[in-house]
Amino acid sequence: MPRDRLRRRSLLAGAAALATVGTVGATSGCSRVATADTGDGGHLLEQLRARGTVRLGIAGEQPYGYIGKDGKVTGSAPVIATRIFNELGIDHVEPFPTDFGSLIFGLNSLQFDVVAAGMYITPERCGQVVFADPEYQMKDAFIVRKGNPLKLHTYADLGRSKARVATGIGYAEVDYIKEAGVRKVDTLPDQLAGLLAVEQGRVDVFVGTAVTVRNVVKETGSSKAEATDEVTPYLDGKPVTDVGAFAFRRPERNLRDAYNRELRKLKRSGELLEIMRPFGFTKAQMTTITAEEKCTP
Repeated sequence: MPRDRLRRRSLLAGAAALATVGTVGATSGCSRVATADTGDGGHLLEQLRARGTVRLGIAGEQPYGYIGKDGKVTGSAPVIATRIFNELGIDHVEPFPTDFGSLIFGLNSLQFDVVAAGMYITPERCGQVVFADPEYQMKDAFIVRKGNPLKLHTYADLGRSKARVATGIGYAEVDYIKEAGVRKVDTLPDQLAGLLAVEQGRVDVFVGTAVTVRNVVKETGSSKAEATDEVTPYLDGKPVTDVGAFAFRRPERNLRDAYNRELRKLKRSGELLEIMRPFGFTKAQMTTITAEEKCTP
């Protein structure tokens, strides 16, 4: 869904312990570099080293990449990006906020160099971008009215209850909700908009990733809504384990491979978990699943 407009970035202050990276809406002024697929794996890594800056596409979603109260970008993805790209000889990371649904369009139209937004790997997206190996795995959770009056604990409950259901624009959860038998799914800009919609009674439930849902309820201190326990999604009757990763333009396999080498070092040493822990991730979210496995239908 190509959308070029910047979306609202009012999502929550990060906890004081969260690291911050970059400045809101910074732009390098550098010209865009064409990346036609010449079959040699691309040369963007060398170009980024020469430029000294890599531009990150983020989507204003906790805990992956968002704007904190101080006006700076924070989140697991920008912090991981800073660590890895510094190791690759690129000193600066520069955020480019956009709608989640515009991330792949923005990447492929050269607005930024990499998607750093916790994007789920799906076979459909694998046809549009090349993914790094995932940094996390995740189940879902629901935002519901306090006390969960409709007793919504599973995706099957959504279909049985005839609840008014919403999720985020471009979220994988749209398919899971439809799989559960829900015919009408509202889409909202982000999880904060979802929380407000539940609080105001405009929808009965907002569906998102478990860490995202827990964070928005906790950080807002909502007295009208709560987060459910983790929920397992299903597709074609089979349980799904979603994983999130950085995404690169398809010609830029050399950059992706270099990124993967550094990511694997962080996984082996345990440093990746320590980087992500302040953003609500736990050992249960660490994964050895590869992008290749998730890209296979």
